[in-house]
Amino acid sequence: MNHQFSGHPVDIPVSVRWLNPVGYPTWNEPIGQLLHAIKQPSTEIEVVSFDMNPSPTHLEYRTYEALIDERTVAVARDSGQKNIDALVVGCFYDPAIEAAREISGRTVVIGPCQASVQIATQLANRFSVVVGREKWIEQMKDRIRGYGQIDRLASMRSLGMGVNDFQAQPEVTRRRIIEEARRAVDEDKAEAVILGCTIEFGFFDAVQQAVGVPVIDPVVAAFKMAESFARLKKQFGWAPSRVWSCEPPPESELDDFGLFRGPVPIGHTVTF
Repeated sequence: MNHQFSGHPVDIPVSVRWLNPVGYPTWNEPIGQLLHAIKQPSTEIEVVSFDMNPSPTHLEYRTYEALIDERTVAVARDSGQKNIDALVVGCFYDPAIEAAREISGRTVVIGPCQASVQIATQLANRFSVVVGREKWIEQMKDRIRGYGQIDRLASMRSLGMGVNDFQAQPEVTRRRIIEEARRAVDEDKAEAVILGCTIEFGFFDAVQQAVGVPVIDPVVAAFKMAESFARLKKQFGWAPSRVWSCEPPPESELDDFGLFRGPVPIGHTVTF
């Protein structure tokens, strides 16, 4: 393994796959365009969604999330077999993230919630999350609790909007996010704000200017962390651990059980 320890900056080409974990390709192109605008010059991007029909357009309910777990694991395994450096499971619930990491080989697997929380806690002592609906709060709190940061959660503020509403009327979404972010800062004493849905992309800069604290876009946070970890893997060999609790299923068992023999469940792809 050729680790780079030069004192000069090293441009290390990496590949990042972004998975929109539903069967609708609606957001593949706009998210891909956003990632293309912020990537390093040598980073290759692939944005994919499932070959799932019928399919929910969002994962606001645990019922819908359960339907996509098997496909997410299959895409994670495929990412490892294709030597993709990093995979983002593009939903703020971080669905199936532990199983995806277990089966991904040397592919780093990133969740938007974990990435956003890690960045926020490097910038502030207390953060709030602006979510779409009250329905989401308990599940997202469970995630943040699992990541060991529940004591730093100042509040969760609901917009009263579903996933499909965010980009339908951007001016309304922007106004509502600013309103709730201000309340989080002024009333809940939040020192940073996280936008609690990947489809809230494109609003963080205006909100940040309005409220005067760091505002974390989970798409930007997850992608830049994936890109960074992909480079760390290539430069220093920091690939996912594969011992003890990180041990993957034996290949012999996968063969015996006849698993992962079908086509990869990807229905639509855009590359940059």
